[in-house]
Amino acid sequence: MTDITNDLTPIILLANAIRRERLQAGLSVSDLARRASIAKSTLSQLESGSGNPSIETLWSLATAMGIQVTRFFEQPVQQVTVIRAGEGSPVIADDAEYAATLLADCPPGVRRDMYRVIAQPGQPHRSQAHPTGTFEHVFVCQGCAYAGPASGPTLLRSGDYMRYPANQPHVFEALESNTLAVMLIEHS
Repeated sequence: MTDITNDLTPIILLANAIRRERLQAGLSVSDLARRASIAKSTLSQLESGSGNPSIETLWSLATAMGIQVTRFFEQPVQQVTVIRAGEGSPVIADDAEYAATLLADCPPGVRRDMYRVIAQPGQPHRSQAHPTGTFEHVFVCQGCAYAGPASGPTLLRSGDYMRYPANQPHVFEALESNTLAVMLIEHS
């Protein structure tokens, strides 16, 4: 998977983070500027990547949004993750033929629901967007299917894992009879 953030300069990453956090807080540029006691034009410049904020400005913005200033420096979480059968770093048991590979850890404050899916070829199962912050995890146990965002589903074969944002239309389409998958829906 390509990570486009590797091509961005630190100031553009910071600009994107400020905008991301503002939008996540549900604030307009005017609202955040007023709460942070900075000029609206200054905030607009910061979000466009043409400004160079002081640490005091970053603290003011973070405080106005009720977040830690370090959130501006966190790398964004990959939206779609695919782990193919045989990939990952298994932890091997000493006393048995047993290996466990972590596919996804649970972020704090998240609830997960787990489902067993048995699907047949034919009409794909199309789902409407779930609330913001919802992710789906799919692990194909048997068969193969297309799964993920409806705009670009991924082919998954037996043993493959995928994580994708479910706050957009998404699809699960079995390509073999009795395709068996485990689906985990993560709600924040």
